[in-house]
Amino acid sequence: MILKQLFDTKSSTYTYLIASANGREALVIDPVEENVNDYINLLKELDLKLVKVIDTHIHADHVTGASKLKSSTNCTTIMGENSPAETVDIKLKDEETIKIDQLQIKALYTPGHTSDSYSFLLNNCLFSGDTLLINGTGRTDFQNGSSEDAYNSLFNKLLKLPEDTILYPGHDYNGKKASTIGNEKKFNPRLQVESVDQYIEIMSNLNLSKPNKIETNIARNLKLGS
Repeated sequence: MILKQLFDTKSSTYTYLIASANGREALVIDPVEENVNDYINLLKELDLKLVKVIDTHIHADHVTGASKLKSSTNCTTIMGENSPAETVDIKLKDEETIKIDQLQIKALYTPGHTSDSYSFLLNNCLFSGDTLLINGTGRTDFQNGSSEDAYNSLFNKLLKLPEDTILYPGHDYNGKKASTIGNEKKFNPRLQVESVDQYIEIMSNLNLSKPNKIETNIARNLKLGS
């Protein structure tokens, strides 16, 4: 299997390119608009045909490259069925599976960071978007976010996956590339709580500033970046 993890330095976003083998069909998760040419060059280098592009949710900190990739490659755009995006080709239900050659990727509805957040599971690899981060979790203070929903998504879904499941987050701000569910259960400070009320209290006191250009980014991402 081919798995390439690509990093956008401006927004600290991880983008993932996945394929079963050279010369095969490929999928991209969470592309960033400014890096579309880099993705296309990598696809050519690996002799891959991009057939699907997934956004885990409506992003607030960058503009998705989904629309540009569709224009360049005629790929299919995918999000979860709870997405308010207007021009998505396919909207997946919770636990619905999509196929790329021999690969099967399961959609997991994991709201909390936003009301439309999904994670995606491929074998023992979890692409968690902004729901579960390395030593952190996604903020819940805008885009219909909910700390209670986030707690349920984390503790009643993602953290019940096998502990050796590899975590590939949508962002990292400290140079970390991957973790495991087991490591996050043990060491992630946001997860060392005994109740949903404790988690809500932590998330209510983060006092984070909003991303730059949040209104513009969301408006464009509702149209997949076009």
